[in-house]
Amino acid sequence: MPPDPNKPVIAFNGAITTQLTPLPHRSFAYTVTFALSSPHLHALARQKPPLHFHPYQDEYITVTEGLLGIECAGVERVIGVADGEVRFAKGENHRLFPHFGGDGDEGEGDKKTVFVLSGEESGEVFRLDTVFFQNWYGYQDRFVKEGKGPSLVQVMSMFDAGASYLSLPPWVPFGRTLSRMAGIVVGRWIGGLLGYQPFYKEWTSDWDLACRKMETSWFQRRFSDRGVKRE
Repeated sequence: MPPDPNKPVIAFNGAITTQLTPLPHRSFAYTVTFALSSPHLHALARQKPPLHFHPYQDEYITVTEGLLGIECAGVERVIGVADGEVRFAKGENHRLFPHFGGDGDEGEGDKKTVFVLSGEESGEVFRLDTVFFQNWYGYQDRFVKEGKGPSLVQVMSMFDAGASYLSLPPWVPFGRTLSRMAGIVVGRWIGGLLGYQPFYKEWTSDWDLACRKMETSWFQRRFSDRGVKRE
């Protein structure tokens, strides 16, 4: 059975919960909850997620409870409810991460952080949308449960399918262009040849859409199997 898009996705043994929250004029929107008391979240937070950027879409964060750590354009800050909607502009290097409080922070002692994560609409085939996030969260949950590290090629394949690219150091000339090229060559082309899919049926509620996306790439079209009956 395909996953129910309206059912909350609980990952990392309850550390992170995501709930589809449709918003007008957005390609996707999720309400995300970080369980700050979870040891799994603390383990994940020991190493911040990689800086990345989206060339085609602005991304938005609105904290509705607690505090959240973000980094954008080289500046780290902590945001909360009073900050309203925060925008990561297309092309800006950014990341977000749990904030556990301390040093007299307003959110010290909070048991959870809740925020809405969304992105603007885009006509691009590969973009930030529900299909991408279902697979990205599903893959992260799998390798954490299996006690294995992520595959760089698999990560680059999924990131490319979500128009997300890893940020290179600022001193690298034409860093964004090189990063996008690497994402396409390694993630889409080499990854496709090696059997790395950007989307998997077990995590995807709209498999027809995922297949249409993969069919646009010669290297990934073999993963499209819309004719196979799903149990």
